[in-house]
Amino acid sequence: MRRTSRNVARVLQHPGTFAWRVLRAFRANQGFLLASAVAFNTLLSILPLFILMLIALTHVVGEALLLATIERLLALLVPVQAAAIVEELSLFLQHRNVIGWVLVVTLVFFSSLAFTVLENAMSVIFLHRVKTRHRPLAVSLAIPFFYILFLALGILLVSLVSGALEAMGRENIEVLGHLLSLGRVSALLLYLLGVAGEILLLTSIYLVMPVGRLSLRHALIGGITAGLLWEITRRVLVWYFSTLSQVKIVYGSLTTSIVVLLTLEIAAIVLLLGAQVIAEYERFSHERTERPPQPMHT
Repeated sequence: MRRTSRNVARVLQHPGTFAWRVLRAFRANQGFLLASAVAFNTLLSILPLFILMLIALTHVVGEALLLATIERLLALLVPVQAAAIVEELSLFLQHRNVIGWVLVVTLVFFSSLAFTVLENAMSVIFLHRVKTRHRPLAVSLAIPFFYILFLALGILLVSLVSGALEAMGRENIEVLGHLLSLGRVSALLLYLLGVAGEILLLTSIYLVMPVGRLSLRHALIGGITAGLLWEITRRVLVWYFSTLSQVKIVYGSLTTSIVVLLTLEIAAIVLLLGAQVIAEYERFSHERTERPPQPMHT
């Protein structure tokens, strides 16, 4: 406990030094190359992943509410093209009767790609853990499917809560003889729910993906760091694509794919930076025995 307090004090006393240390280690670990791999495989996985969830959850939740919830969640990940992705998902639902076992197996395979690549990227960042601990192959193979189940349950919970909040937003209350709408309160609560879910998801990734047992406190540090950084980045992206970007003129019909891939690339960088923050924080207690990451030469 005392060591943890000393580490926190050191970071707070010299935040710039710690940030530079994180960026230097991220570059040494070829973080941008790892982020590109994660983003590309996430692009391949995102539609199969949500299709699987839709197949399962439409038996429990109404289709319209479910699609609205997914669009709200996607707006936190790919804010500019969330509506386009949901439109593709709704088109798929109209033809879900043609789904066969071969297609289901294909969807499961592609939806698990992003998790496998992300686990490998985490192994590079947490190399000091991989040197001393090894994860059984069966566990690595099972992680993507447990995560798909975890995400499906999360979407179900968010759908139910957001439905209640939207219903609340249509109500009015009387204060000193004046009727006040609860719409703004409902919208604020929905936004806070999305951000809290985002931080919870990031924290769970940092808990599960690295080899070995990670401290909940350390995972939460990474989750909050990445979550706040992504909220800032997401707003900048929305502003950029709505005001300055000429991507539609340059890429034409490929605009949706290019924007989604670019957004996922930036999101992957933020995700791996959060992991690097945790890795460097962990190294505080091993500075005398462990060398910092050395640049990888290709």
